[in-house]
This record gives sequence, structure tokens and C-alpha cells, in this order.
Amino acid sequence: MAATVTERLLALARAGDGAAFRALTAPHRDELRVHCYRILGSLQDAEDVLQETLLAAWRGLDRFEGRSSLRGWLYRIATNQCLNALRAGSRRPRTAYRPEVVMPPPSRVGEALWLQPYPDALLDEVPDGAAGPAARYELKESVSLAFVAAVQTLVPRQRAVLLLRDVLGYRAAEVAQMLETTEQAVNSALKRARAALAQLRGRDRDEAPLPASAQERERAARFAEAFERGDVPAVVAMLTDDAWLTMPPVPLQYQGRAEIAHFLNTVVYRDGRRYRLIPTRANGQPAFGCYVFDRRAAVAHAHGIMVLTVTGDGITVVTRFIDNSVMPAFGFPRSLPC
Repeated sequence: MAATVTERLLALARAGDGAAFRALTAPHRDELRVHCYRILGSLQDAEDVLQETLLAAWRGLDRFEGRSSLRGWLYRIATNQCLNALRAGSRRPRTAYRPEVVMPPPSRVGEALWLQPYPDALLDEVPDGAAGPAARYELKESVSLAFVAAVQTLVPRQRAVLLLRDVLGYRAAEVAQMLETTEQAVNSALKRARAALAQLRGRDRDEAPLPASAQERERAARFAEAFERGDVPAVVAMLTDDAWLTMPPVPLQYQGRAEIAHFLNTVVYRDGRRYRLIPTRANGQPAFGCYVFDRRAAVAHAHGIMVLTVTGDGITVVTRFIDNSVMPAFGFPRSLPC
């Protein structure tokens, strides 16, 4: 029987052909990066671990016996690389964000989760529907900010089990093999993870407009226009009564139109600040690259990413990422001319 393309590439890669290895692994790289992002919550860390995964796969290619799919073998390596990074504390050091001004009293002080937005442009090549029949989540929900943030609250092993079982649809026996544990341990971890996640789930996302729908685009455009004008009443009018404003990793969270309006007036628009919002998409949601005008120069400086969670009732969450480090991943420059 003639060898398949995969078998021929595998043979060449094992013989030291780097181009063959890249061709062999290329179809899986985007989905592996998303998998690492779900576990780590950071685009930058996900990219680092993806490169470590590919290096480990290249070095260990002779140990791939073909009893499982190449895709499953790569997921095994990627998952364990993520768990090793979390256990070793080897993620890049974080500097606590120190607000420039005194922040108003929050509605709630949550966990200081390290979380970054994920550009939709990097999701274009990720297959939706490639998961096994046991998967509980579609791609749209499994990359949403609410889901990824909730996953970050789980202990590392529970994160891995939940994602491998409920997002990717691997069977318990396959996950046990990937994590070098027992099916009983996998089922136990999955039960605990599902229970914890159920307590954190917010409003049912089935109520939300379809991604990039006319309704979603119209709401996002009106939000941006009002925000750029500094029209706080117009901004908060688009929010639901129980809307949240969050700023990960800052643990301060504000809920409700009155508290969010107070935050906008006293912090966001302090001293007459004005902004320019450039539309983009992150985590399957409408988002903006934020720029603040510099009154001393004819430029607007990068000021992070803002992501909206939109439902049929309005905007339920405004997530503000002050960190500029992910701006290049969205194709945004450091500054814009006024």
C-alpha cells in the first residue's frame, strides 16, 4: 500500500528534514496556540509554549509510535508543557498595575487574574467542529472572555481535563493517557471543574447576536461614537442594568449604570481626556484598539484593548485591557496621528 502524505512527511522529518516537520505540524499550530491560550489566559505565553511544544515534538519525533493521531500527540505535548509552565512558575514576571489615579470604591473585588485578549484574526484557521462528539462547547463560546476567565480560576489539572474533554471532545481514556493518570482521576477532576465553572457562568450566550451580525456591529459602532465624544450618558444607556466594567488583572470591578458612569467620569475622562477607538475583534467579540489623545502633540497614544460582550438586551460587560503589549498582535501601532 502506498504511503500517505502524512507518513511520507513523518519519515522525512524523522530523517532530519525541517521543512517536512513544519509541513507536518502546520495544520495544527493555530488550534494548539488557542489551546495553550485557554489554559494560560495569555496570548504571549501561549505563543511561547507553542514554540516549546514544537521544539519538544521535533526532538521527540522518534518516540511518536503512531498509535494515536499526530494531532492527539501534539495536544498531549502542548497540554503538559502548559502544566509544567504553571507548576514551575516560569511564566514571564508580572508587574502589578498601579492606577494613575485613586480608583472609586468598586462593586466587587475579584481575583487578580492575568488575562489577555485573543485576536480573531488568529482564529480564522482554527477548525470549528473538529472536536469529538463528547465536546460541550463550540469554538465561539470556548474562546469567549467569560469562558477563558472562568477557566483561569480552576486549578491547572482541572483546566486541562475540562478543555480536553468538554472543548476538544477527547474520551476519558485518551485524556488519562495524555496526562499519565487514571480514568477515575480524569472523571473526578472533570466533575469538580464542571461544578466550579457552572457557578461562574454568566448570562447564557445563546441570547447574544451572532458574531459580526448587523445588530452587533450597529451597537459596537454606536458605543464607539459615544465613547469618542465622551458622552457618558449615551455610553451607559447602551449597557444593561446589571452590566459590569472589568479591567483584568486589576481586581476592581464595577457593576450597574450608575457606578460605571461614575468611573467613566472620574477616571476615564478625567482632565478632559478624549479617545479614539479603532474597531477590531477579540475572543469572538467586538473590540477596539484604544488611543488617548496627547494634548501636547498631534498624536494619540496606544492605551490597550477594549472588548464588549453584547447580548440581545444590550452590552453586558465592558472589559478594559490597559496593557499595550498585545497591540502589535492586533496590528495596532504605538501611536496614531490626530
